[in-house]
Amino acid sequence: MKQFFIFIAFLFLNSCQYIDKQVPSEKELLQKELKSINWKEVDEYPTVASCETINEKKERQKCFFDVMSQLIQEKLDVDSLSILYPDLDTIQVKVTIFPNSKMKFEPKFQKDSVAYDTIRIDSILHARLVDFPRVNPAIKRGLPVKTQFILPVIIKEKGKK
Repeated sequence: MKQFFIFIAFLFLNSCQYIDKQVPSEKELLQKELKSINWKEVDEYPTVASCETINEKKERQKCFFDVMSQLIQEKLDVDSLSILYPDLDTIQVKVTIFPNSKMKFEPKFQKDSVAYDTIRIDSILHARLVDFPRVNPAIKRGLPVKTQFILPVIIKEKGKK
């Protein structure tokens, strides 16, 4: 019986160390979780209705980028960019898709592209790149998030004048 009480006392004294351990605060747990998240990748890429039936993540992403490139090219085909800038065959367009599905387009130029009137090209993009079909934003952890990407848009195919 004496051994039983010694055993109980031993358990009691050793279990106290588990009670004294600090439970991490909510803030610490949140910080740890935020550090573990890869913010450079999304769980689901932005999408348009014509791509939503595709289940494979990479195929859906490709579909979305193809549709966006095609729509931008179609909207710029009716414009005079190729006439104003005959040497310009491709323009890099930075596309931002916000969580509320709004989109923003900005031309991206190399630092040495002073030959182009970037303000004029920017205004042409803003005037032409309107009335897009609804784009569903990217999803991260079940929430819509802002995404940005750069699309090369062909203004004039090589060899064509």
